[in-house]
Amino acid sequence: MGLNLRSKEDFEALILGASIYATGGGGDPEHGMYMLKEMFIDRGRELSILDIDELDLDSYIASPYDVGTIAPDAKLKKKAKIANPVAKALNTFRERLGIDLQAFIPVELGGSNTAVALYAAGLANIPAVDGDRVGRAAPEIHQDTAILFNKSAVPAVAVTPTGNEVIVLSYADVDDYEAILRHLSVLAGTHVVVIDTPIKVSEARDIIVRNSLSRCYSLGKKVLEARARGLDPVKIVAEEMNGWIVFKGIVKEWNWKNIGGFLVGDLIIEGIEEFRSSILRSWVKNEHIMVWLNEEPLVMPPDLFTLITKDGEPVLNSKISIGMKVYGIAAPAPSIWRSEKGLELFGPKHFGFDYSYTPVEKLVEKHGIA
Repeated sequence: MGLNLRSKEDFEALILGASIYATGGGGDPEHGMYMLKEMFIDRGRELSILDIDELDLDSYIASPYDVGTIAPDAKLKKKAKIANPVAKALNTFRERLGIDLQAFIPVELGGSNTAVALYAAGLANIPAVDGDRVGRAAPEIHQDTAILFNKSAVPAVAVTPTGNEVIVLSYADVDDYEAILRHLSVLAGTHVVVIDTPIKVSEARDIIVRNSLSRCYSLGKKVLEARARGLDPVKIVAEEMNGWIVFKGIVKEWNWKNIGGFLVGDLIIEGIEEFRSSILRSWVKNEHIMVWLNEEPLVMPPDLFTLITKDGEPVLNSKISIGMKVYGIAAPAPSIWRSEKGLELFGPKHFGFDYSYTPVEKLVEKHGIA
């Protein structure tokens, strides 16, 4: 199985799909496409995305990604000293840690964070793995299937554009590891590039969310085709994600702050058409986390809620504006996150909400949407 990305349209389809699955976060797809254009499209290079079963069981894979806020006002606090933090992190990982990698796997789905892993694969001349470790985008290190299965994230390399380079050899617990990486991003003002979780394929194959890049590519391709053929991209997105169109409305309020390396806030949307006289509220921590319809839960983490335009274009939380017309899509999370341990790391209580998790399919039925 797997994919071979050859054309600009191939890369655009993948990044479009990843951005929709990113639930409002996952980084800017424009930046993601800029990286992929530079690495692959402008050079006429192909990218191989392999099913993990195609890799040698004794070989290692790892994940390059960004950690940081997606707040619109985020900017570097000091002059940039490292022009390409991804390349610097890769060189340090290879030279100082001496781990030979056969492939890279994205840590999550997102317009920029998925692209970082693909870009790094191009730098290293290795393939990418058709999968990730979340199945959507997520705000914290905790929401990672490797953490869920008690796999170590170290040794790890973290590099900021401002010149900080840190090798993490051990950590007390995942809270401390999150705090280390988050603090580096706060020091920089924007983000830190991380390469972590070197793991044997024989272990990784049982813990990753498989074929998620193929799903992103398929979703993006079908949205682009729907636009070209005059079909309804919003309906296509809901169908491809095995989800529901749960709201249509106009953005009324967007109250956010840049807190501790996260974009945090409440989004208020007034309903239109069949949702007129209804109000949707989403609590955001980089991504959409908890969503209410008329102050009753509609989507609980880890399930997905994403906003798109009528053309199926994802609406990033960093680019929301008052008066914007949006469509809300809800979809189930990968089943692993609905397990007892998964909910400890990604359920409502993890984020401070006093709710017992209810699957989205039951909530949409309760609201009479399904």
